[in-house]
Amino acid sequence: MLCYFHDVVLTNSATGMEQNGESHLKEPLLHAADGASAAAARVSPRKERTTRKVMFNVRGMSCGSCAVSIETVVAGLKGVESIQVSTLQGQAVVQYSPEETDARTIKEAIEDINFEVDELQEQEIAVCRLRIKGMACTSCSESIERALLMVPGVKKAAVGLALEEAKVHFDPNITSRDLLIEAIEDAGFGADLISYGDDVNKMHLKLEGVSSPEDTKLIQSVLETVEGVNNVEWDTSGQTVTVAYDPYVTGPRLLIQRIQDAAEPPKCFNASLYSPPKQREVERHHEIMSYRNQFLWSCLFSVPVFLFAMVLPMLPPSGDWLFYKIYNNMTVGMLLRWLLCSPVQFIIGWRFYVGAYHALKRGYSNMDVLVALGTNAAYFYSVYIIVKALTSDTFEGQDLFETSSMLVSFILLGKYLEVVAKGKTSDALSKLTELAPETAVLLTLEKDGSVISEVEISTQLLQRNDFIKIVPGEKVPVDGVVIKGQSHVNESMITGEARPIAKKPGDKVIGGTVNDNGFIIVKATHVGSETALSQIVQLVEAAQLARAPVQRLADKISRFFVPTVVVAAFLTWLGWFIPGQLHLYPQQWIPKAMDSFELALQFGISVLVVACPCALGLATPTAVMVATGKGASLGVLIKGGNALEKAHKIKTIIFDKTGTLTKGKPSVVQTKTFSKIPLLELCDLTASAEANSEHPLSKAIVEYTKKLREQYGSPSDHMMDSKDFEVHPGAGVSANVEGKLVLVGNKRLMQEFEAPMSSEVEEYMSEMEDLARTCVLVAIDRVICGALAVSDPLKPEAGRVISHLSSMGITSIMVTGDNWATAKSIAKQVGISTIFAEIDPVGKAEKIKDLQTQGLAVAMVGDGVNDSPALAAADVGMAIGAGTDVAIEAADIVLMKSSLVDVITAIDLSRKTLAKIRLNYVWALGYNVLGMPIAAGVLFPFTGIRLPPWLAGACMAASSVSVVCSSLLLQLYKKPLHVEEAPMTAGPGDGGSNLV
Repeated sequence: MLCYFHDVVLTNSATGMEQNGESHLKEPLLHAADGASAAAARVSPRKERTTRKVMFNVRGMSCGSCAVSIETVVAGLKGVESIQVSTLQGQAVVQYSPEETDARTIKEAIEDINFEVDELQEQEIAVCRLRIKGMACTSCSESIERALLMVPGVKKAAVGLALEEAKVHFDPNITSRDLLIEAIEDAGFGADLISYGDDVNKMHLKLEGVSSPEDTKLIQSVLETVEGVNNVEWDTSGQTVTVAYDPYVTGPRLLIQRIQDAAEPPKCFNASLYSPPKQREVERHHEIMSYRNQFLWSCLFSVPVFLFAMVLPMLPPSGDWLFYKIYNNMTVGMLLRWLLCSPVQFIIGWRFYVGAYHALKRGYSNMDVLVALGTNAAYFYSVYIIVKALTSDTFEGQDLFETSSMLVSFILLGKYLEVVAKGKTSDALSKLTELAPETAVLLTLEKDGSVISEVEISTQLLQRNDFIKIVPGEKVPVDGVVIKGQSHVNESMITGEARPIAKKPGDKVIGGTVNDNGFIIVKATHVGSETALSQIVQLVEAAQLARAPVQRLADKISRFFVPTVVVAAFLTWLGWFIPGQLHLYPQQWIPKAMDSFELALQFGISVLVVACPCALGLATPTAVMVATGKGASLGVLIKGGNALEKAHKIKTIIFDKTGTLTKGKPSVVQTKTFSKIPLLELCDLTASAEANSEHPLSKAIVEYTKKLREQYGSPSDHMMDSKDFEVHPGAGVSANVEGKLVLVGNKRLMQEFEAPMSSEVEEYMSEMEDLARTCVLVAIDRVICGALAVSDPLKPEAGRVISHLSSMGITSIMVTGDNWATAKSIAKQVGISTIFAEIDPVGKAEKIKDLQTQGLAVAMVGDGVNDSPALAAADVGMAIGAGTDVAIEAADIVLMKSSLVDVITAIDLSRKTLAKIRLNYVWALGYNVLGMPIAAGVLFPFTGIRLPPWLAGACMAASSVSVVCSSLLLQLYKKPLHVEEAPMTAGPGDGGSNLV
């Protein structure tokens, strides 16, 4: 058998769009020779879309019959489409349907016929997000992570306790989404799929006219053949279909049109947008209502038990009937308390049994274990008392049914209050998601730009390159570019920037912002999950899922917390029971109607239920969740708890100059001629030479020349012909303009072309550099005829920000590629004493590493483009002036505005958050440290104060609620520094530039 082979491939789509997000196509590995049994079958688009190829290295093959035997065995497996084996190279490529089999099954089949198979190569990694139900504390999230990591093929799993989500990276050749959900359910929790791979852009459609399974198959096949469609899910019960698609390839209106076109007369298919209820809100509401209802039901039984046990017996003769004996020493009160307590213990409290079972099954312990132990101890001891009372006419004992039932009730009340409070932690993020308007006005334009028609449609139906009309007061529906009209746009809801930003043709607008006072037409550039608003939400959600290093303390404590509490409770029981039996303490300490065993038992149960691992687990994630959401609403996007924690340690900040300390918009501020050449002619020649350059200085000179022409009444867009244009890196440009050699650049360029430098030129250059201006020399035919001083103005808030950072104990350093004279001048104006000038981007990163070797925590603030090496090298990288580009990989913190004030906001918010986390830990740990000894009866001998089990349960519930409410106080955070500025106007150079 002869086979040819190339590189390994994993294909899964007829359109070449891979589930792991790769945009390039891959070619098959092996091509079978003519007549080979392994010839690949031609598959339909539907089948190819759900077919994968995988390669194995197979050892032990010695001849063609070995290859045939492998082909025969594997081809007989259900779901295998084809197999190709190369005996020479010891390789096999199998094409299979992942819905019917997986790579592991195929691998095991080959091993069963005594061949050695290596691990899979080129593993494809898929990502899915799952919503988790039933988590209570850190132990729960850790157990889910362990359960997921035990699933074959799972590479990484992160579970967010406060977010109630899991993000899993796995090999789809080995495992599947269903197996992941099954693993979570086996661990005792619920799980639902949120998104999978490229399913971020989803559209839900309600269908009409579909009356048979054939119609369903027809519509599904039509949608699956549309280029750009990743997945189609059909809900036949509700006649709805969910389509995941790539917004860069297709759009919702096209898909609806395809469905309508699929119908053959007399049938007619209609599709309309369908908005399913938001799953997270629905489930949170369901969880809140579930806890509320369970609490109310438990109260229905527990309150009478409490009255019969603690109140009525103290009010004779009202409670005398409770002491009527039914049989031997069993009274009416005992029977009623038993009957009323049992539903609370075994029906309403069943959730604690399930949670404890799954926890112990997985080898860990959680709050459910403590509750189950405590309530069972009280309940079954009470049952023992009833049995003894039934069988003896002399036995006297006090049951503890009120302890069991009240304990369950108070814990349910605490969980109800906790889930209500936890729902508030994501308020800031929820407000962001609601910013986009529901409808937009879609325009149809002629080639000349005139409007043919306009129609109001749902924002969800917008596609890339659509033209949208936005009138004053309306929200911008999606990201786009203004093509007509002028206005001011309020971007405060996205960036926190209160000032309206001027917009004109060519300027970008962000979805969710408000058009203030003008009519504009916008061309959509990003829709669906590609918009800045969606990216912000995704970034913040990812940050909330990431675990902060400070969380490790709670993780470590949670591992031994419950076993320690159980041991402490047992020792407490022994510590009271044995001395009681030996009469080592006064008998009057024992309350009436109790004996030493019951007193000891109550102390032991109190210790069990007063200890709370939940408060520890919630201390960090709830604070991080609130802080990242609050930061996003202020225009500061923090990428996770790690960045949040590192930022509070910062003692040194390195600032880039251009675009960070300065506005990044160089402009010509002064001109000087050294000959009799007219200024306009000099500028015309200079602009014509610079016209082909993309350098920011070149753009500033061209813009200045256009304005100068307008002043002289000349056509502003006129340019002379230039030839032989050449860029001289680090020096300037040269060109032949109207037969003249024009040199535009710095002193080095003049020296290269041997243009003489007069003392007048030298003095002017020195004067400009002292003023922090860049001096651009212009030579015509090697004679310096003039100079243009270009300045990049400082941001008005720069000086105050540097001063405020100094008051916070943070040292500021400036690093720039500009000359020393300009750098010193800028640093002097803003109050920076340490400067590094004439340094390239790699050199900036090296300077940061030098500072880090001195033990300093260093932050880098840059424009996120040229400064990416330094941003990555710093302990905390802050990308400033990012605008709509919120997915900067190098930065840890993305500042949505170009304002330096947000550097202070980010650090201050980090410090406030870490202080809140520490306070939460002090609260949670201090509560347990103080609560457990009191529950154990330390104060009882001296004060007579003891903590009954039901009250201990109430205290445990209160601790979790208090920690969540403490984190919620971060919602009140205010910026420490406010700088008032004049209204900002947008220009072509807005944002960070490439100038260093």
